[in-house]
Amino acid sequence: MENQEKLKKLIDKRAEAQMGGGEKAIDKHHAKGSFTARERIHMLLDEGSFEEVDMFLTHRCTDFGMDKKVFLGDGVAVGSGTINGRLVFVFAQDATVIGGSLSETMAQKICHVMDMGMKLGAPIIGLNDSGGARIQEGACALAGYAEIFERNILASGVVPQISVIFGPCAGGAVYSPALTDFIMMTEQNSYMFITGPKVVKSVTGEDVTVEELGGARVHATKSGVTHFTAPTEEAALAEVRRLISFIPQNNMEEAPIIECTDPIDRVDDTLNELVPANSNKPYNMKDIIYTIVDNGDFMEVQKDFAKNIICGFARFDGQSIGIIANQPNWLAGVLDCDASRKAARFVRFCDAFNIPILTLVDVPGFLCGTGQEYAGIIDHGAKLMFAYGEATVPKVTVTVRKSYGGSHIVMSCKQLRGDYNYAWPNAEIAVMGASGAIGVLEAKTLKTIENPEEKAKFIAEKEAEYQEKFASPYQAASRGYIDDVIEPRNTRFRIIRAFQTLQTKRLTNPLKKHSNIPL
Repeated sequence: MENQEKLKKLIDKRAEAQMGGGEKAIDKHHAKGSFTARERIHMLLDEGSFEEVDMFLTHRCTDFGMDKKVFLGDGVAVGSGTINGRLVFVFAQDATVIGGSLSETMAQKICHVMDMGMKLGAPIIGLNDSGGARIQEGACALAGYAEIFERNILASGVVPQISVIFGPCAGGAVYSPALTDFIMMTEQNSYMFITGPKVVKSVTGEDVTVEELGGARVHATKSGVTHFTAPTEEAALAEVRRLISFIPQNNMEEAPIIECTDPIDRVDDTLNELVPANSNKPYNMKDIIYTIVDNGDFMEVQKDFAKNIICGFARFDGQSIGIIANQPNWLAGVLDCDASRKAARFVRFCDAFNIPILTLVDVPGFLCGTGQEYAGIIDHGAKLMFAYGEATVPKVTVTVRKSYGGSHIVMSCKQLRGDYNYAWPNAEIAVMGASGAIGVLEAKTLKTIENPEEKAKFIAEKEAEYQEKFASPYQAASRGYIDDVIEPRNTRFRIIRAFQTLQTKRLTNPLKKHSNIPL
């Protein structure tokens, strides 16, 4: 009989812990259209795979009446499970328990699963829904945040870290997601900021709403803080599962290989005509990407931020590949501060986790002007150059059309250790475009020609001469800077063959404590 009572006590305590802040708090949470911490975990993980730990931990605070607000698990559910059969560690903050505010005990639980993720080499996924540090605990709560941040830092580049924002994420709470590899926000009820609208009003006098200050749309389009947005919590968690399918468990493993049902030698004649003959006319680079990747499956990262460059994951012959591509139909595909840092961070993620990189180039240069110079375009452009030059994973580059000046160099050129560099027949690889070049090279002669028709004819002849001599891919190929000029319709096959050849690539950077990337 005594054993039965003990079993009943265990079952009752488990039920109590799983109720978080209680039925009323859960109903209030549901009324806002939000799911509870454990409901989110079960949507994220394979059915029946979640193994929860530290369910019975409670806080130790007795000040400000906290001794009367004790909940089993103390506001966060933590444990392990699987996504498509692969191990992950997860923590989910529970907003029904004291607003999801972080206590010393909550931090202890989060650190526990982060330590396990590092020890076992598995991704760490954080589902954030917290009002920030628990004020009643003072410095203990702050110390808890610092413990989490230190683990984020040490885990960076060792295991993938993904943050999902499902509600408020304010103050110190924003820095853990900012230290992780990817952030996902929901469009309806998630927001991130250092200080809220009331503090902003008192300090700066600005009237701003929560959404305007730190909503998903703001961070997806203006700041670039979030990498993905989703309309609902269910959609967000489905996207996280999809993201996990493209990346490896840790920095010692390769990304999973998926059986490929798309023929590797599939050709597409539309590619031969897709790029306009006029180099100043735009087209959509995504049309090329969706055509050449396996089954048209491309997961874009930061799709609404710095749209002049495209970053994302796809597969070639079932192998996960990171793609970086200039986008000619947005700012003509120029590199600016935002595009440079967006691409640089993506390159560094791929390199850290053994994901080969494909670069599709159509870039007229860096964006000029005082705005860019004052914003540090020199430093930001150097970040992209640094990322490509440091990367040791297989790198394949295809120059689709323009590749001018310094922007040619930073887009994975041969001298930054590009392994295979291809070009389409209409590619222009030069210091600058023909029009600008002739304006410089023939400036003195042009001043002497007064007749407009003669001047136009002279310019046309010189531009054609420059185009043939310096801007064609064959000039670069003759110097060994391009490995081959390829037919556009065969691009998919040539890329796959190149990556197949590079599977045994081994390249090691010089031994050092760490590099000093321009920040």
